[in-house]
Amino acid sequence: MKLHRIETGNFMLDGGAMFGVVPKALWERTNPADAYNRIKMAARSLLIEDGDRLVLIDTGMGNKQSDKFYGNYALWGDYALDSSLKKAGFHRDDITDVFLTHLHFDHCGGAIQYSASGVLEPAFKNADFWSHQNHWEWAINPNSREKASFLSENILPISESGQLNLLSGTEKQLSQTGLGFNILLMDGHTEKQMLPLIKYQGKSIVFAADLIPTVGHLPIPYVMGYDTRPLLTLEEKSLFLNDAVENDFLLFLEHDAENELISLEQAPKGVRLKESFLFDDYFNS
Repeated sequence: MKLHRIETGNFMLDGGAMFGVVPKALWERTNPADAYNRIKMAARSLLIEDGDRLVLIDTGMGNKQSDKFYGNYALWGDYALDSSLKKAGFHRDDITDVFLTHLHFDHCGGAIQYSASGVLEPAFKNADFWSHQNHWEWAINPNSREKASFLSENILPISESGQLNLLSGTEKQLSQTGLGFNILLMDGHTEKQMLPLIKYQGKSIVFAADLIPTVGHLPIPYVMGYDTRPLLTLEEKSLFLNDAVENDFLLFLEHDAENELISLEQAPKGVRLKESFLFDDYFNS
C-alpha cells in the first residue's frame, strides 16, 4: 500500500460559520481572518494505492459550477485535482473507487463533471462510488439547514450512472468493508459521515473530514455552525480525541490550509496538537 496526498484546490469560508458560538478573538489565534471575516481552507484528498486498486477519498468542489458560485468561496492557490493526480503518477481514469465521506459540495463536487455534449456524468468513468445508505437518503431529501450544501447536480448523476455503491451498518466502526480500511461513523456534522481509519507503515491514520476540519477545531466546544447536531458533535469529538491519543492516531486534515498531518497529546485543557507534519516528509523521509 502507498498513500498520496491529493490537493484539489483551496478556498475561503466565513470564520464565524466555521466556529459557531466561539468568539472570533479565540478562533482567530489559529485561523486568522481576512477583511471579510473569511479563513483559508484546503480541500485535501487522500489517494490509496493498494495493489490494482486506487481509492480516492473525497474530490473537492470540482470545476463545473458558475463563476458566481465559486466567487462566494474566494478560490485561491494553484492546486487542482488533475494536476495533483498527475504529480502522483495517475490520471482520473485510473481511479477504481471514489469514497465520499459525505455529500456536501466541497467533498463531492469533483465527482461529477459536464461531458463535451453538456451532460452531467461521473468524472471518474472507471470508478465505483461509495456512500453510506443512511447518508445518501439524508442527502437526496435534504433538510432546510443543509439544502445549500447538498447540490442535486453533484449527487443524482452518481446514482443514475449505475456506479453507486451504498454501505450499511450503524455501529460506530465499520469493518470488513472490502475497501482495505475501517470506517468511523459520525452523526453530529451530518447523518453518517464516514471517516476512514487506515493502517499504514505501522501507523493508524484517520481521515478527519469535518469532525476535525482544522487544528483550530481541536478544543471540544469549537464546533462548526454547519453541524446539524452540535451537541452530538461535542460528544463524538470528546470520545474520538481521547481514543486518538490513547491509540496514537495520526489525523489527516482535509481542510487545514497549513497543517496536513498531525499527532495529538493530552494537555491540561484537553487534547491538543502535539506535532504537525508535511505528509510526504513524514512517510517518505
